Amino acid sequence: MSKPIRLGILTPSSNTSLEPLTSAIISSLQNPSITVHFSRFAVTKISLDASGLSQFETEKILAAAQLLADAEVNIIGWSGTSSGWLGFEADEKLCAAITEATGIPATTSVLALNKACQIFGAKEVGFVTPYTDDVQEAIVKTYKGIGFDASKEQHLGMSKNTAFADIGEDTLDEMVSEVMKKRVDAVTTFCTNLRAAQRVAHWEKEYGVPVFDTVSTVIWDMLRHCKVDMSVLKDWGLLFTKQ
Repeated sequence: MSKPIRLGILTPSSNTSLEPLTSAIISSLQNPSITVHFSRFAVTKISLDASGLSQFETEKILAAAQLLADAEVNIIGWSGTSSGWLGFEADEKLCAAITEATGIPATTSVLALNKACQIFGAKEVGFVTPYTDDVQEAIVKTYKGIGFDASKEQHLGMSKNTAFADIGEDTLDEMVSEVMKKRVDAVTTFCTNLRAAQRVAHWEKEYGVPVFDTVSTVIWDMLRHCKVDMSVLKDWGLLFTKQ
């Protein structure tokens, strides 16, 4: 048996989608030496008010990361999209803090998404989210700051995190269809509590455009770091064909 590879995932406490989806993707590798482990911290809503923003303070997330370090994971990934509205420096700061405190490398869904967009040459990206108007506007502004057009988007105006997991595939199909009409280079389902990763290959086949789900992006980046052959994950989307 090959040397174990343990992936540590930081999870919002109210998220019920990313763990089963992440586990399904990892199980598709059919390699029992690669395992995934989760640690939660408190997140119940997505908003720009003080209580909503304070959920993502580095110190709070770091405590959950230190618990993953006890399991001697190879890499830690924040499976969340908060730097879309907080600014990418929030994720960069978090990753640096995790590595400084634990000695373990770290990445995030959003930093991985940005890498994917660069690899695929995607500058006009359609964003599908459940978020409120002000959060969506902040995401568009954040991406504009690095030269990406995120204005071709669909959002649902929701803030309660547990409700995001109840959004059905029919709704997601319709939202993806709408952004695909706007001639985008790629689409992202930008929320790790959306049950969307399992639809990526379907959308890519239907529209001929890469789709980057944010549950998948962090897994992809972690597996890349660990030099895992991801070719068997092609049915989860084009992203996994890029090492």
